[in-house]
Amino acid sequence: MKVWEIGEAFGLENLREVQREVPTPGHGEVLLKMKAASLNFRDLLMVKGMYNPRQPLPLVPCSDGVGVVESCGEGVSSLKAGDRVIPCFAPDWSSGEPTRDKLRTTLGGPLDGTLSEYMVVPEQSVVMAPEYLSDEECATLPCAGLTAWSALVTHYGLKAGDVVLAQGTGGVSLFALQIAKAHGAEVIMTSSSDEKLERVKEMGASHGINYRDVEQWGKAVRKLKPLGVDHVIEVGGADTLEQSLRAVKFGGHISMIGVLSGTLSKVNLIPILMQNLRIQGIIVGHKEAFESMNKAFATHQIRPVISDSFGWSELPDAFALMEKGGHFGKIVISF
Repeated sequence: MKVWEIGEAFGLENLREVQREVPTPGHGEVLLKMKAASLNFRDLLMVKGMYNPRQPLPLVPCSDGVGVVESCGEGVSSLKAGDRVIPCFAPDWSSGEPTRDKLRTTLGGPLDGTLSEYMVVPEQSVVMAPEYLSDEECATLPCAGLTAWSALVTHYGLKAGDVVLAQGTGGVSLFALQIAKAHGAEVIMTSSSDEKLERVKEMGASHGINYRDVEQWGKAVRKLKPLGVDHVIEVGGADTLEQSLRAVKFGGHISMIGVLSGTLSKVNLIPILMQNLRIQGIIVGHKEAFESMNKAFATHQIRPVISDSFGWSELPDAFALMEKGGHFGKIVISF
């Protein structure tokens, strides 16, 4: 079978296509014939050696994908050949709070990921793919979709009338927009592109702020919402947290999801203390939440936003686009 792997050293230049033996499912495992995968910023960091420099190589990258059950090992009872399923990012995290043990094995590092024609996964570590979505759409759900769901629903308890601020127009933020609108919430989006801001308004965002033109966008949010927003989807990290603290209301909630602008920041802690704010770290989510999200998506017929689709041999081009940052939504690889 064909796989993409990071070779003997990190770097996009060291991505290579190689042949491996098709694995055999053991007890309680299933063999999947993979159909599509999608890229996350984590995958780019992993390939470049910036996520875990001590990650053993070679490694098959990418955590998100969808496949069809090819065969089942002994003891498998809930799945059969032909079922279309989505592997979970953290195979050992089925429900409850995360633990070190539950997150010790995740796809795309330290475990081999989804950029493989075939892969073996535990029976209990997959969810059924929503029937109304294409393979490419299903492949976007495990991390970006579930991260947005965990932030807004699992940890926050989003309700109608809430005001959500989402940064940028990547996968997580666009999923957050769709989830928030389905719950009857209002959404404000930021972007460096006026064109992208027009597109999110077409998707239902009430306001768009160009952070290139408005450096103090936290204050701009307060002009729109004098009391501040209820919830911030914080994907920027070091360079955006200060503005998020200005934008959020007393007793508000900030979900720390991404580090696109860096990991180290000098933050004034007084607003957090004096405004009774909650800052919640988000690490994707568990299988139980994944299944709940898929039910909600089917009910509201939510379709993931795909920016660009690449063929199997075009993987380096897909990562180049991810690094450039010119996409709107998810980047997918069709097998």
